[in-house]
Amino acid sequence: MTENAALRLADIAASPAHVRERAEALLVELGRHIPFDASWIALAEPDGVRYTSLASTSLDESTLRYLSGPRMAADIELSGADRARPPFSGADLPYPLEELQTWADCLLPAGFHQALSVALFGPGMGRHVGFVTLLFRREESPTAVVRRALSRLLPTLTLGIDPVRSMAAAALLVRGSDAGVVLLPGRIGIGLIPGLPGHALFAAGSELLSSARAVIDEGQTYASFLWPWGGRHAPGGHVRVTVMGGDDGLRAVLTGIVVLSPAGDLRGLTPRELEVLGLVIDGRSNNEIAHELVVATRTVAAHMEHILAKLQAGSRTLAAIRAERAGLYVPAPRPRPA
Repeated sequence: MTENAALRLADIAASPAHVRERAEALLVELGRHIPFDASWIALAEPDGVRYTSLASTSLDESTLRYLSGPRMAADIELSGADRARPPFSGADLPYPLEELQTWADCLLPAGFHQALSVALFGPGMGRHVGFVTLLFRREESPTAVVRRALSRLLPTLTLGIDPVRSMAAAALLVRGSDAGVVLLPGRIGIGLIPGLPGHALFAAGSELLSSARAVIDEGQTYASFLWPWGGRHAPGGHVRVTVMGGDDGLRAVLTGIVVLSPAGDLRGLTPRELEVLGLVIDGRSNNEIAHELVVATRTVAAHMEHILAKLQAGSRTLAAIRAERAGLYVPAPRPRPA
């Protein structure tokens, strides 16, 4: 493969296009330089049970459904193809390809006799990003030249399909961002955002992460709110939390991200008033707020008077709208993850 070809692939991988468009363009360009008959590239789902197809060439819908299913994922694991290793073919296995159900039931009947496959891993802690396989109708094993060519391109292919990359770029646009995590599917799964450290507020069982997931579960793609640091009464002040939902078509791989940054101007609102605002935004009455905070109803009414004055709002509805738009509230408590 020439240097110009590698540069064209790198340009595609670094483009701002949607991840599916990048994946398709990468396979088309790759096919101009490596003589394969079909190809498939997919994202690894965190539970390891399936792969989310991104793009393919010369494969019909039934084959793609099979490759995205649990049988393919099981065979990838069984053959060791999900480990960090150079590209390998069926000829490298210590047993005939026919013993893998994916080959016996799907690929051999479709006329494919060889493959060159490799798992894609992100930088840092070896995050399993995805999987790519090149399929051949001929029975001869792929040559060493073809293997080396694909091996050199693994970082480029990984960059091109990694959904965390786009979310990381968005996270770094948050003013003053100083910590963040990726929300993975499932109630407690998180991952690192390249370029941002973690934070104690992201510990297992985190109420903050429960609130962030609730935002995305409710269909919001963006939200900003405050979180007390050091305990419910915020002895350490507040941090600002920014939540961004991931692409709807890739939610099986990436739910969204959570970014922490400085709280900013709180308009003189106290920790208790920020709690009250969160409950008002959640639709609670004064009596319900009093029950939640274990205070008298008249105390809640006094808090509301102060909130209306500080937000220059003529009603609790207007105060809730202004607080939500400005992210000046602590969300109502959410159930802890199991």
